[in-house]
Amino acid sequence: MRTEITDLAALRDHRATGHDLRDVVLVGLDLTGEDDLLRTAMDGAVLLGCELSSRTRRQAEAAGALIFPSIPDLPYHVYRTTLYTPAELFAGFDPARPESYADTPDARIYQHSKEQGRTPDPLHALAERLHDHSITSALGETLAAHRNPAVAVMGGHALTRDSAGYLAAMRLGAALGRAGFTVLTGGGPGAMEAVPYGVRMPDHIDELHAELAKAPRFGEGAAAIGQWLAAGLACELPDSKPLTIGIPTWFYGHEPPNPACHWHAKYFANSVREDGLLTVATGGVVYTPGSAGTVQEVFQDYTQNHYKSVGPAAPMVFLDKDFWTTDVPAAPLVQQLARGRDAEQWILVTDDVDEAVALLRKYSAT
Repeated sequence: MRTEITDLAALRDHRATGHDLRDVVLVGLDLTGEDDLLRTAMDGAVLLGCELSSRTRRQAEAAGALIFPSIPDLPYHVYRTTLYTPAELFAGFDPARPESYADTPDARIYQHSKEQGRTPDPLHALAERLHDHSITSALGETLAAHRNPAVAVMGGHALTRDSAGYLAAMRLGAALGRAGFTVLTGGGPGAMEAVPYGVRMPDHIDELHAELAKAPRFGEGAAAIGQWLAAGLACELPDSKPLTIGIPTWFYGHEPPNPACHWHAKYFANSVREDGLLTVATGGVVYTPGSAGTVQEVFQDYTQNHYKSVGPAAPMVFLDKDFWTTDVPAAPLVQQLARGRDAEQWILVTDDVDEAVALLRKYSAT
């Protein structure tokens, strides 16, 4: 297991205790003038996007390091060490000018990604993959630091803010937050936004719902997205615990990330994002009504549970019996596949949020 160092002070501490830099990964450090720190064995060391003088570069290469330079002319940082905050993604947005969303980092990165097409050239493909690897590392570190069981909520992006379903998703978020879970969603609009709002403002859901309903849906184009975003940003959210993390993607960049999450682990590759979201939801997944994307996630999740490919089978909660047994009968098929397996005891189809949370808490206590 390689040691990853993303802070210059941590590197100095590492060296001060007599450790060399063999098999160490250094990320985004300014190492110009730090000749003494690099005057050691560096066999297998990897330097990702570090600033180096000509002298320190020669020294690192001579000591056995592999150097990945910064990639110029990109609207994003390839070698990130943290997740995104809404403030970072929406920097430069002026609620009085909704069209200013087009000038935010989130919109510029999406536009750049669209220009590369579905099969970008090798340089941009490498940059996107390195970025996504960095996001995965930062997500793992963030979850490890908070330690609470991580529960994901899946659901449709088309749920409007003025709907009863949106209000129900807010109440689900409040219940999960009160139970102490770290709450994960896909990070976009609809149910993915309602849940983190409920986590963060559990005692003010009705008032918040009424305020958000003034801009019920996001539309196409910067101005329409900006109006939706402005209404969300107008709600002052406490910097409270438990944590809520969105895991969106620029693959669906026309769907903006929501302003309700504490952090966003935003990816370029949707396949990496979907599999990663289900993998880190070690406390279980709650499925609210959705369309094809949500159904795909149901069976991706069950496959992990069926084969125990990422650990023990975790809860799968289908919230809304009629939807999951009649409208989109995915739940009976999952139950049939799980019959006689460890996963069977952790599958629940219910209309009762309290029953759902009770199963998740029982699992987290095992």
